[in-house]
Amino acid sequence: MRDSSRLTRRAALGLTAAALPLAAATPASAATAIGGERLARDGIQAGDASTLPKKLTARAWLIADHKTGEVLASYRAHQRLAPASTLKMLFADTVLGKFERTRTYRVTDADLADVPSGSSLVGVKPGILYSVHQLWQGVFLRSGNDAVHVLAHMNGGIAATVAEMQAKAKDLQALDTHVVSPDGFDHPGQVSSAYDLTLFARHGLHDDDFSAYCSTRTANFPAGGKKTFQIQNTDRLLSGAYGLRPYPGIIGVKNGYTSHAGNTFTGAATRGGRTLLVTVMHPANGGNEVYKETAALLDWGFGKGSSARAVGTLVEPLSEGGATASPTPSGAKGAPGASGSAASSSSDGASPWPMLGGAAGAVAVLTGGAFALRRRRAAVAAAKSQELDGS
Repeated sequence: MRDSSRLTRRAALGLTAAALPLAAATPASAATAIGGERLARDGIQAGDASTLPKKLTARAWLIADHKTGEVLASYRAHQRLAPASTLKMLFADTVLGKFERTRTYRVTDADLADVPSGSSLVGVKPGILYSVHQLWQGVFLRSGNDAVHVLAHMNGGIAATVAEMQAKAKDLQALDTHVVSPDGFDHPGQVSSAYDLTLFARHGLHDDDFSAYCSTRTANFPAGGKKTFQIQNTDRLLSGAYGLRPYPGIIGVKNGYTSHAGNTFTGAATRGGRTLLVTVMHPANGGNEVYKETAALLDWGFGKGSSARAVGTLVEPLSEGGATASPTPSGAKGAPGASGSAASSSSDGASPWPMLGGAAGAVAVLTGGAFALRRRRAAVAAAKSQELDGS
């Protein structure tokens, strides 16, 4: 009876996501763009755009220097789009340091009851004892929503984890991001941007465990008893799968895809002592295109872009001494429709997660942060748009 009930809830969640169309992108608001006035503008931002790769089809992209935080070039850096499983970087930024790697946990049916149907899975099973280390391998290598949900339940539940992720995004000054689920699966109103995803990657790569997990190519995962099976990293620039060659110097970090959200990828590579970060969101074609466009931008950054003048900056977390980013001047030319904001529709969007409403602790975390942010954004919103953004 318990299994039947679980499958019914999971199927309902999956049908809810599948029945809704892919949302239109929501442009950045010029009043809330972070990182510099140019990053609020539409069109390519670069010192010399003529040197950039010619065939970039992504709806948004950004390339930045990991060490200095300088944004070397971008296209619609603050465009709010479905993040897909790249949102798991924020999940890791929020939860990774909470549990010792050697801690073990026996998974229950309840831990997996709210994993949406159609999710990417690593193969976590009820009754099996897993180490935290193994669960994080499942998150980073296979983008396992089942592993995410187990860790989220260990962290106090879905609602508490979502609230902490939203608070973490606020601390990182990732103001384009609205979190609905910890795994990044398709849910109305779940959005991020090329700028914010790059912030998540940069912050994560300062953590040794984050860096180690996102650069791991293969691992053995528990199958019950003494049995294991091998899992491979789904980052094709790292693994060299599907006809691609591993990118020289690649160090991760996270890819994402759903049929609703399309392909999204944030990658990092090191060459000659310099590390560059690239985020590519929703290229025109699927398959390998998100990786090819990432590789092209990395090639540019290590080559012709090595002397490029910055067009913006990745801001520092508030908790680490970062200054509160100043709003873009009201007279600045923003992205198309910049007078509208995703905040109202994102905040009010119906969610297929009714269980999220019950955590008083989660509400307390959000009250001082995300709620205030939504009110501020709503003040500049001229219209609402209906959205669906997925993982």
